[in-house]
Parts: sequence; structure tokens; C-alpha cells
Amino acid sequence: MMKIVWQKQEMPDATVDVGRLEELARQILVEIGEDPTRAGLLETPRRYAKWWKEFVEYDAGKVDTLFESSTLGQTVMVSGMTVWSLCEHHLLPFSCDLAVAYKSGGTLLGLSKFARIAHKHAHKLQVQEHLVSDIADEIADITGTDDLAVVGRGEHLCMTMRGIRTPSTMSSSVFRGVFEKSEHARAEIFAQLGAK
Repeated sequence: MMKIVWQKQEMPDATVDVGRLEELARQILVEIGEDPTRAGLLETPRRYAKWWKEFVEYDAGKVDTLFESSTLGQTVMVSGMTVWSLCEHHLLPFSCDLAVAYKSGGTLLGLSKFARIAHKHAHKLQVQEHLVSDIADEIADITGTDDLAVVGRGEHLCMTMRGIRTPSTMSSSVFRGVFEKSEHARAEIFAQLGAK
């Protein structure tokens, strides 16, 4: 059995060569038997290159806005965030519905920052498990809490539209601190997720 070790990857810093991507898109069209000069495909290479540029060079903006908290130890949960990422094995998209919970200490993370962090980490080639873990790492770094949970539920087009061609939902989660140690704390998360 082959052992695969995950190495945390940093966000890409490279800028996209749009001209080169357009050339590659034209070449792909030719290789699959299409005519890149036909009316419906004339702008496709430009659109393809523009999309990759937007994906790779995505800027989430400020993600570390904190506010003072008047309560300590309260569970804060943000759910219903959907991001799109790309499977690193097939270069096909997957959507992932995310929920993040943490026990507030002396500070609270700004509400929109959860979505900004989620989108920031979605813009790279990866598997869902890495996405969920990277989101948890960044929120822990910003908030300073070890008590957090991130749950992701995704549909992967590499399974839905190729191979077995069956839609399904994959779940992955990270539980740390009290959410890892306490069955009651985990149950609170799942109860809230089920109450949608």
C-alpha cells in the first residue's frame, strides 16, 4: 500500500500568464476535436484564461478583524457558507458547504471574515480534507483559540460527472480542543447543522 503524506501548501504567489493560458486552451480544443475558430468557441480561450487568473489570484481582503467580546466561552457558529474549489486529482470543481464553530475568548472574529477565510483557502488545487483543515488552522491562528470545529460537506464533480457518475455528499471535519474532547460539544454542533 502506498502511503501519501500531506504537506501543507501555501497559497500560490505566481501571477498567471494569460496569453500562455489562451494558447493552451486553443490547444485543448484542437486535441478534443473542436475547431477553436468556430463562432461559439472564438472567445473561449480568453474566457478560460480569465477564469484561471481570477481563481489563482483571488484576494480575500482583510480576514483578521477582531472585536472585544463581552462573554467568555460562548459557542459561536457560522454555517451555510458555500465555496467552490478544484480537485487536485482531476482539475474538476467541487462545492463545499462549510460550518465553523469556536468558543469565544476575549475576542470575536468579524462575521464576514469566516467566509473570506473559507474563500481564500478554496482558491487552490486540493482535496476537501485539506480545505477544512486549512480553514481551521487560519481561524485558530487569528482568534487564538484551540476550541474550534470546521465541518465541510461537498459534492465533487470528479465523482458526479466522471468515473462512477453518481452524485453524493462527502463530509469531512476538524474538531479541536473542547470539540474534540467533549461529546456534548460535538453534539451541539451537529444538532445546529441538522436544524437547517
